[in-house]
Amino acid sequence: MRRAGWPIILVFTWCAWFVANACHAQTTMLPSIVETLGKPVQPPAVTRFQLEQYLMARIPPLPAPSTPESWTAEENRLRGHILEDVVFHGWPREWIDSAPHFEDVGTIETEHGYRIRKLRYEIVPGFMSTALMYEPDKIKGRVPAVLNLIGHEPDGIAVEYEQKRCINFAKRGILALDLGWMQFGELSQTENGHDYAAHLDLVGSNALGLFYLAMRRGLDYLATLPEVDPARIGATGLSGGGWQTVVLGALDPRVAVSVEVAGFGSRESNLTAPGDTYEIEEDAPDIMQGFDYPEFIAMRAPRPTLLIHNAVDSCCFRAPLVKPYIYTHVAPFFQMFGASDALAWHENVDPGVHNYQRDNRVQAYRFFTKYFHLPVAEDEIFSDGEIRNADGLAVGVPADNMTILGLARKLSARISRQPIPTAGPERTARTQHEREKLKSVIRYKPVSMSRALRMTNSRGMMFQSLSYRFDFSNGLAATGVWFRQDSSPDGEPITVVLNDKGYKASGQDVFDRLSGGHEVFALDLIFNGATMPEEPDSSDWELLVDGSGDRSLGLEVAQLLAFGGWVRSSTGSTRVQLVTDGIRSQTIALIAAAIDPDAFSSVVTRNAMKSFAYLLDKPVPLRSAPELFCLDLYKDFDLDSISALATAVNITQLTVVDR
Repeated sequence: MRRAGWPIILVFTWCAWFVANACHAQTTMLPSIVETLGKPVQPPAVTRFQLEQYLMARIPPLPAPSTPESWTAEENRLRGHILEDVVFHGWPREWIDSAPHFEDVGTIETEHGYRIRKLRYEIVPGFMSTALMYEPDKIKGRVPAVLNLIGHEPDGIAVEYEQKRCINFAKRGILALDLGWMQFGELSQTENGHDYAAHLDLVGSNALGLFYLAMRRGLDYLATLPEVDPARIGATGLSGGGWQTVVLGALDPRVAVSVEVAGFGSRESNLTAPGDTYEIEEDAPDIMQGFDYPEFIAMRAPRPTLLIHNAVDSCCFRAPLVKPYIYTHVAPFFQMFGASDALAWHENVDPGVHNYQRDNRVQAYRFFTKYFHLPVAEDEIFSDGEIRNADGLAVGVPADNMTILGLARKLSARISRQPIPTAGPERTARTQHEREKLKSVIRYKPVSMSRALRMTNSRGMMFQSLSYRFDFSNGLAATGVWFRQDSSPDGEPITVVLNDKGYKASGQDVFDRLSGGHEVFALDLIFNGATMPEEPDSSDWELLVDGSGDRSLGLEVAQLLAFGGWVRSSTGSTRVQLVTDGIRSQTIALIAAAIDPDAFSSVVTRNAMKSFAYLLDKPVPLRSAPELFCLDLYKDFDLDSISALATAVNITQLTVVDR
């Protein structure tokens, strides 16, 4: 009995040993995979350089001035195009053309030769902002007026330097209208954060339109006042207020005199310092498509324009870095009109940081009084004892006042789409039409794989890997890691894994597919994971891409489709699957499958959205998923309609993010 049973015991022991070691191999394979994925292939500096080169090549040269008549005609054409095709894209016409609506809610009488009127005004229906009007006590005939535009100041229009400037204007016989700004002062509600303007893009209204309407309302109001000389209206502001001054001064000829302080640069300076244009309004979709900010100044010729920049600005647009682009190169336009002195430059060195303090204010007083034909101001009138706190200047807005995010949600309720027919020739024609529309929305431009560079390799227990840099025909790159089990036969399915946190977070997906016999590519497209241009946030670059007229979403989709084509041609496989984790990679994958249904056999999504409405309802911050806030995307499509275009692609949604 003992001899007969021995071989059976041996077989069972050998089987137990095999199973135990196989299980051990499987459990130790995941840490090896995670370690391999944790090694980035391309330094962020390389991706940044590639993006700089890509975007620099898209900067149009500043036109050479020829004659005043030809430039005036071109200026008018540019103004019409920028306003109608960019700024007001998707905005209701009745809002654009509506008259200014300002309410007088109280007056502060002073003993210093001026009064302060508190005003509340409508940006769009249901969305009110605040303003202060500093008026001289004695007004004879028609007087000049200056629109004062604040930047990113927590105190809003109560900030000290703004009060001093407006007081000085009023004491010199100039009306000074000081406009509040969304996100600051009395409009500091969380949902008024400027990043929420991206949600306006999503539902089809260019974010730039809201900011433009908000500032233009002040100009509209000043132009209606009988005491204001319409030929002597000016605008000025620091930082974001300087940016507003540049945009409004270029696009509305009623701004006769302009004084900008540290508010803008050129595309060249913005690309070498992308943090300068961190705010979405400065890089709104298409704002720099076919033109550049220096042209905004050229469009002012020969109207008087003073540019003030600070020598060692702690924020942005340092004088020595931007002067050649925004002043030197633009000066010939003013010279052409015989108005060389009308374009002026001042570099502030006291204190030289980001400021609109006394030196810069004196420059502004001198410039405005000169071109308003008033006695030229050579210094500031002392007014330190007249500064009021925020409570004393509070105007008040309705408790149910609209916010930027609330406005986006309101506009989303107007969205109406026609479903694609279920069958027949109508379905075929409509599918093709919608596919072309989707390409247009994401500004899809096909790219090809220029080279797949093998960078590193490794061997783990039971698998091997190769790390790649994938160079594409547009000069941009993606990175990825290929895995294969040693025992896998040729011709097995290939899985491409995308993860919103980068391929370093895709270890479990790689392990699961690898264990199932698949070859696996863990891929980081541009703007994600190991192919991000900067750590920890690449959103500045994505805004620059959208501002140039491209779409970061389109660049990512183009890379994914080119990569899919390379995988099929280099492996001979017709079964290329996509596995995604997160809402960014989900959207990229589904759009790629919709544009080319033959590229991938299936798409499996985890932590996915059911609808783009999730971006509004949660709400999802712009900086966590910049490419999803693509202009018109949710207006024209939702995830179900995009999936419907991915004919013959098996789409599976495993888990859904919570609302």
